[in-house]
Amino acid sequence: MKGFISYLMLMAVMLVGFSCSDDDAPSSADARINFYMVDAPANYDEVWIEVESIKVNVDKKGEDSGNDSDESGWVEIPFQANSKYVNLLDLTGNNSLLLGTEDFPEGKINQIRLILGDDNYVVMNGKRSELTTPSAEQSGLKIKVNQVIEGGMFYDLIIDFDAAKSIVSAGNSGKLILKPVLRAYLEEASGVTGQVLPVAAQVIKVTAARSGEEFNTFADVTGNYKIQGLADGIYALKFTPNELYKPSTVAAVVVVKGKITTVPPVTLTLK
Repeated sequence: MKGFISYLMLMAVMLVGFSCSDDDAPSSADARINFYMVDAPANYDEVWIEVESIKVNVDKKGEDSGNDSDESGWVEIPFQANSKYVNLLDLTGNNSLLLGTEDFPEGKINQIRLILGDDNYVVMNGKRSELTTPSAEQSGLKIKVNQVIEGGMFYDLIIDFDAAKSIVSAGNSGKLILKPVLRAYLEEASGVTGQVLPVAAQVIKVTAARSGEEFNTFADVTGNYKIQGLADGIYALKFTPNELYKPSTVAAVVVVKGKITTVPPVTLTLK
């Protein structure tokens, strides 16, 4: 029996060894990048977008093309998500969606381009409303990144799709227009994380504000939240719960470049 257990342990070690082999890692000259999407909150039940593809503009180390209009300089990322239809409101709190993974030569990511289809819509109170998507957005909205990547390293590149700011009303026509507002950053970028309770206070909106700029998310079902891609500085964190609870603010939260600041747990009180 002991021999059989030892055999199983040996096989387990061998499997771990195989899973960590060089086949699963980028070469020393390449960087492996995972592309994720997250969302800031919006006042809808659902916000569905059709993602056709992602393209990336990268310069090899020592090169600087300086020309992002040349299509030959863009690389399309194979789409890995189960469906090209994405409900952005599923991607708040600590939630994210892996769109694709690709290896790139050591150098710099200049920009990425998110290309959308025309089957985009919102759901509010059970009613579906189509989102008109201008042709400029369908052809691909460019997002500046300007991040250096090193060979042999793994990176997560986050595309933050702000649904609330991306949906605008077309005057008195009642039509809704999708004009995507996005930002992108490598995951090691600065940010804040923490937990806000009780769960009964949900839905809880979390806002990081500084110098007139605001960055938003929702707490997840356990009250955890994370906002990344913040510039270093001092932020005020505001927690906006449902109508039964009082909002709360944590002042002077210091964000340090390249680090995620953990904020002490926040407990909201009834009105």
